[in-house]
Amino acid sequence: QVQLLESGGGLMQPGGSLRLSCVASGRTFTDYWMGWFRQAPGKERDFLATISGSGGSTYYADSVKGRFTISRDNAKNTVYLQMLSLKPEDSAVYYCAARRYPSHSAYSNDYHYWGQGTQVTVSS
Repeated sequence: QVQLLESGGGLMQPGGSLRLSCVASGRTFTDYWMGWFRQAPGKERDFLATISGSGGSTYYADSVKGRFTISRDNAKNTVYLQMLSLKPEDSAVYYCAARRYPSHSAYSNDYHYWGQGTQVTVSS
């Protein structure tokens, strides 16, 4: 079992930057690919980015490539999502997730553990 706890969300102005954190506990952190997803009201949960257990491989959704950066600090059991040039359409609940298998995936069903989410609102 892996427990995930996101933090760092809040109300931001358009053009601002924000870094989300997700702390994991319960199992060997490096065994898991970690991912970030988001879900806006009335919409499906969308993949944003994923990172391998070592941190050496990352994949991004085209919609956020170049603006969002995923990283991890295995010594702190933490995965981050750095978000730049925030737009109102980035407003959503942001979730981190852990995947048991040693391969990347952009599908939410392929992730086995989820955090409770952190709200990000981008508005002037």
